[in-house]
Amino acid sequence: MRVFPWGFWLLCVASAPARGDSKARSCAEVRQLYGAKGFSLSGVPQAEISGEHLRICPQGYTCCTSEMEENFANKSRSEFEAMMKEAGRSVQATLTAQHRSFDSYFQDLLNKSEKALYDAFPSMFGELYTQNAKVFKDLYSELRRYYRSSNINLEEALNEFWTRLLERLFKLLNPQYHITDEYLDCMVKHAEQHRPFGEVPRELKVKATRAFIAARSYAQGFLVGSDVARKVSQVSLSQECSRAIMKLMYCPHCRGMAGLKPCSNYCLNVVKGCLANQADLSTEWRYLMDSLMGVADRIDGPYNVDTVIGTIHVRIAEAISNLQENKDSITSKVFQGCGNPKISTKGSSSEDKKRRGKVTLEAKSSAQALEMLVLDAKGNLTALKTYWITLPSSLCSKKIMSSSASDDKCWNGMTKGSYLPEVMGDGLANQINNPEVEVDITKPDMTIRQQIMQLKIMTNRLGNANVGNDVDFQDTSDDVSGSGSGDSCPDDVCGKRLSKSPSTRQPETHAIPKQSGHGVSGASSTSLPSASLLLLLLPLHLWR
Repeated sequence: MRVFPWGFWLLCVASAPARGDSKARSCAEVRQLYGAKGFSLSGVPQAEISGEHLRICPQGYTCCTSEMEENFANKSRSEFEAMMKEAGRSVQATLTAQHRSFDSYFQDLLNKSEKALYDAFPSMFGELYTQNAKVFKDLYSELRRYYRSSNINLEEALNEFWTRLLERLFKLLNPQYHITDEYLDCMVKHAEQHRPFGEVPRELKVKATRAFIAARSYAQGFLVGSDVARKVSQVSLSQECSRAIMKLMYCPHCRGMAGLKPCSNYCLNVVKGCLANQADLSTEWRYLMDSLMGVADRIDGPYNVDTVIGTIHVRIAEAISNLQENKDSITSKVFQGCGNPKISTKGSSSEDKKRRGKVTLEAKSSAQALEMLVLDAKGNLTALKTYWITLPSSLCSKKIMSSSASDDKCWNGMTKGSYLPEVMGDGLANQINNPEVEVDITKPDMTIRQQIMQLKIMTNRLGNANVGNDVDFQDTSDDVSGSGSGDSCPDDVCGKRLSKSPSTRQPETHAIPKQSGHGVSGASSTSLPSASLLLLLLPLHLWR
């Protein structure tokens, strides 16, 4: 009889599958879960089988066939992507709600000012208003177009309004003369030197321009942030990430450990590896949130949107009154410079047509409403600042339901036990040694890099708005070809870089997402910038 040494027997025992019982465990829990996910139970084992066929889960005894593993892998992928979209929709909803609240407030300010003008001016100015109502209507239309990001120059629009108003009023205040278009051109040049409307046009241009620039940028900042969150949340998972998510979420079920939660640090490494590109948004995202809060302080502070926009009609009335009071002086100076116009046979000097009794205009303040809007916005923006870097821990704790950090009896990717590897840092560059997800740090996701550029562009625009400098928008989506996007910075830094006044600099041009009502467009296009632009930009930002 041949006797085998003890070492041989020990080797045989060690190489045999370790089991805590003498018979295969039931797969009832896995069968129940599998059926609940909508899959057929045909071919699903009643008890554990050998797992040599598995390609993702550990190849010990298992309740999963190859088909089940593949189905679970696809299911885990779709479920994780749904978690991402749900989290993104929450951010979208917050930013879109802030945009809607401010937009409603601002539009209401304009509407009330325009209505007050229409209600009061006929009794104040008679035909001076009724025969020139279109001039006032056109002004408010231009102001709305500018706010909605039409590519118009606000200062030029205001200058055009005062010029047109002066021409119309000069003729009405001097009905006894026949005044030609050529004479009006001369009149405007001479009259403007003597400030026929007083200081109102200059003051209104400075204050209204700053207020509108800030309001428009502020409103668009919320839309850009919401649009970025939507597009980034729709980015598909890589193949390596899909395998890691399957191993995290469903391999415990295949091993017959249905009630076992993933270890906390294990979950974090998986999700940080999967969302490495998304985490690289964090810096520019934080700058955008800070810049929005900076402009919010301007809107409710130095730029005083409530007072400036809500009293446009009052300032116009004041300007017309100035012209009426100085009519004789202005007319005399115009005649000196342009000569006396011919007498008109149709003229009338009825004082009733020139001027009515004075009516006091009042502007109802909504400063408290604006203050509450700004406070609410700043609270939400502060909460969203760390969204991208806290997303992994949020998903692990609230959606994937990982165990507590101190739990040493959790699913560690192989079996029930503690998880020893350290947690990786945030962002693409920190995943080079991720033990759970193979991440190619040399190939950043281009859709996300494009959205990083959109954040830089919008932050730069808000920095300009913070110091009163205008930036024109191209009304187009998915275009990052705007100028001024090379550097990202908080609002105070951007402000220090700009020294020209609004009246001496050409507006920069940036892209914005299209609006649909008060929200963000549903387009999910991920068209990339031109090849030449990418070649210039990617080396600058790839390793951030």
